[in-house]
Amino acid sequence: MVKEENETISDYKSEQTSQNQLILLNDDVNSFDYVVDTLIDICEHDPLQAEQCAWITHHKGKCVVKQGEKTKLVSMRRSIIDRGLNAEIHN
Repeated sequence: MVKEENETISDYKSEQTSQNQLILLNDDVNSFDYVVDTLIDICEHDPLQAEQCAWITHHKGKCVVKQGEKTKLVSMRRSIIDRGLNAEIHN
């Protein structure tokens, strides 16, 4: 019985991590404030969340900035790219 519970928890975790992710990639072109403003405008982040994502991107090279339906993320990615930033979508 314990094994079945563990399998259920494992299945649940794998379902959570299988969401599509919009990942912002670092660049050496755009200013920190510009990236923060872009995340607020496009990803609907609050200022603190946008700043945290910008710092993570700056220091780690990338950051998951949004998760959800692929069609919505594709639109957000296009808007981010149109503003001169780099982003990818991963499953």
